[in-house]
Amino acid sequence: MTGTARRRPERDRLRAFLLETGAMSPGWAEAFDAVDRAAFLPDRIWPHGGTGETGGTAVDRRTDPDAWYRWADSDTALTTQWDDAAADTADPGEVSTSSSSMPSVVASMLRDLDVRPGMRALEVGTGTGWSSALLTARLGGDAVTSVEVDPVLAEQARRRLDAVGLHPHVVVGDGLLGHPGGAPYDRIVVTCGLRQVPYAWVEQTRPGGIVLAPWGTDYSPQDAVARLVVSDDGASAAGRFTGPVQFMKARSQRLVWPRHDEYVRKWPGEAVGSATELAAEDLGSGEFGGPEFLLGLMVPACAHSLRAQDGGGIAWFYGLDDRSWAAARWEPGAPGEVWQSGPRRLWDEVEAAWRWWAEQGRPGVERFGLTVDASGHRVWLDTPGNRVAR
Repeated sequence: MTGTARRRPERDRLRAFLLETGAMSPGWAEAFDAVDRAAFLPDRIWPHGGTGETGGTAVDRRTDPDAWYRWADSDTALTTQWDDAAADTADPGEVSTSSSSMPSVVASMLRDLDVRPGMRALEVGTGTGWSSALLTARLGGDAVTSVEVDPVLAEQARRRLDAVGLHPHVVVGDGLLGHPGGAPYDRIVVTCGLRQVPYAWVEQTRPGGIVLAPWGTDYSPQDAVARLVVSDDGASAAGRFTGPVQFMKARSQRLVWPRHDEYVRKWPGEAVGSATELAAEDLGSGEFGGPEFLLGLMVPACAHSLRAQDGGGIAWFYGLDDRSWAAARWEPGAPGEVWQSGPRRLWDEVEAAWRWWAEQGRPGVERFGLTVDASGHRVWLDTPGNRVAR
């Protein structure tokens, strides 16, 4: 285990936290003990979401090893790559493109994957190699294949895995195609956010097998983990969302953010004005699993931004398959003002979706599920037959 010469009480506390909260099942404790997250991190990392974190500040093992190990042993996501390229400076780039996920997220996904000795697993998105190492420690190298689209990341992961004596099959390729050469698999686990679940994964998984993947919509960057069980005839896979997460998106499925000036050339132009009784806070506040994720299930091909504070706020909505747009603005103590333009009335769609969600009792992420077959995917509430209208 790398770093055993250094006293690491934070790592012990992290282990206890994962077990006490149930994020890590006891069956994974041995693999966690054997596979040190720190062994799979580069010298320079960018923590986010942790106490005292400032946003784009790098932590470098070579200049501040104590801080570096504290972050490595924390339940914090750590950015390890910016802009699809190796980080040569301490300055962050524009877009974070690879990371070491929060240990609690990694542990809970492995728990829900329900792997057992003798199974074969495919991982889509090798990243740093830490999740690959955990799977390999449990199943053995011959039983684990990991596909990484970035050849630099794949080579770095191979070296780290070799250094700790673990040897899964690390393949450079488009993980959205799966890896037919190793199929059929008992389990497929995905470490990037998706907007479409490839049917190839269903085809490459045994009947009764599990595909575990973060999925969401373009409406917001939020995802939820879909735990899909392949049907007996192998023609489809279906299951509920286990909980909210947020992952860096698969490179070919990233949202290209709409250019505002291509939608709104003149304010308000021909936009139709109206009012709404909804408040900005009704649309969400960025919390995982809140209205922003759920509204996206019902409002397709739409990206939005929302800023809500102290009873006021502003929201923009952009149609991704045309130039429809909508804007809503709230002043404290006053009804919201709405403008809509284009073939779609995006605000009307959002408000109708919100009212349907409220009528159902404001169900959380875990009451929704996903079915994937050769025709695409369908979202449902409570049972696969109760399809959510989009």
